[in-house]
Amino acid sequence: MDNALVTLLKGVPKSMIYRLLRTGQVRVNGKRAKPDTRLADGDTLRIPPVRVAERPERQGPASGQVAEVADAIIFEDKHFLVIDKPSGVASHGGSGISHGAIELLRAARPQEHLELVHRLDRDTSGVLVFARTRAGLTGLQAAIRAGEVTKQYLCLMLGHPSKAKFDVNAPLLKSVLQGGERMVRVADNGKPSLTFFREMEQYPSARLMQATLGTGRTHQIRVHAAHIGHPLAGDPKYGDREMNKRFRDMGLNRMFLHASHMSFDLDGRSYSFSAPLPDDLKDFLDVLSVKGKRLLWMKEKSRTDF
Repeated sequence: MDNALVTLLKGVPKSMIYRLLRTGQVRVNGKRAKPDTRLADGDTLRIPPVRVAERPERQGPASGQVAEVADAIIFEDKHFLVIDKPSGVASHGGSGISHGAIELLRAARPQEHLELVHRLDRDTSGVLVFARTRAGLTGLQAAIRAGEVTKQYLCLMLGHPSKAKFDVNAPLLKSVLQGGERMVRVADNGKPSLTFFREMEQYPSARLMQATLGTGRTHQIRVHAAHIGHPLAGDPKYGDREMNKRFRDMGLNRMFLHASHMSFDLDGRSYSFSAPLPDDLKDFLDVLSVKGKRLLWMKEKSRTDF
């Protein structure tokens, strides 16, 4: 619902959209809508009159931004276009961001119809899929909802988990703060959430892990990692502030989370997309392997019940 209203109410601040939802002014089939309410064909949506000042028309994206995303394309066919999204590029515009990956790709391919199938956080790099056809969009989104899509990430966990292979099964509850910022926490009344972790490489005070999603909740890997006492390196929201500062001094300038692989079957065809760890993260691991020997994460509190 929140994404639908951002599209329908062009120019309306997100803070106002969330206030309309919070105060019950947006209704679907006569019932109050929430930010995560899903719309279906045939639903009746009621939106109150909203008046906003006219804004000057936005300038188009810079040619350098368009070229960066166009150069990141790793696959395309009739139904899909896939990029290895650079860190720092949002999946879509909004919340003070003029142009995300979808807007930049549309600028690079003005004659094509492109739709964003799923999202990655702005800091997260890696595989991001766009649909070129309606069948591709609805088919893949249905597969995602049915849990029939494999999504794997590479992430750097602080400390040393007691097991090389484990899963975290902890329900997650999403809340929206004033201003539209999303926060997620483990809560008994949250949605079932499952992440499978497997150790890939060992480093001083950290482990490079592969995280495979069993479910696809907002910030799932980040919150599950923090929940077991091993937050992701560089995570500004759920991570360790002191260690993040030390890692910045060693060259890590963003959250260490990379969407490395995505695969699914659709209409009798198997799709598999992979993106290697980007140079900035590989360079940091090289530095960490040498200089990290002096680091000691004092806050390491590994949970033993995961």
